[in-house]
Amino acid sequence: MGFDGSRYNEYIPLVAKSIQAEIRQTKPFSKLEDEALVALQRTADRLHGCLSEMLRAHGLSPTQYNALRILRGAGDEGRACSEIAERMINRDPDITRLVDRLERRGLVERSREDRDRRVVTTRITAAGLELLESLDQPIEDFNRRMLGPLGEEQLRMLIQLLEAARAQAN
Repeated sequence: MGFDGSRYNEYIPLVAKSIQAEIRQTKPFSKLEDEALVALQRTADRLHGCLSEMLRAHGLSPTQYNALRILRGAGDEGRACSEIAERMINRDPDITRLVDRLERRGLVERSREDRDRRVVTTRITAAGLELLESLDQPIEDFNRRMLGPLGEEQLRMLIQLLEAARAQAN
């Protein structure tokens, strides 16, 4: 299912503000691609800010939350720092320091592997699992509040458009 540009206007809520108005830009964008990229960046920044605020109440940053979710998904097997870094939503140049902070809080633990002492594996602890479990419903509610009003059809279209844009960045 591709994007049908002729139906574009039905997807814009009446309360939406153009990115040009939102950033108080007086001149129109010279290219549609410029406007789209600024709108995407502004939207990502707003959503990230709202998520950061919600997670701050639990003593987490979005990158720490992301790392904990990666480790929850890894189960007892755990992950090396390099594997965590590969799976992160936002790149963090210092995963080791990020894991250090989580370890100091007792949310993760690290161990050297017996078969290769050079490999350090990070695993989520019971406290880390408990924290994530306490966040599951608030995160689900957050996601629904932020993007639910788009509806299923628009969300699927948004996902496809973002996948197509990301494919150009690889």
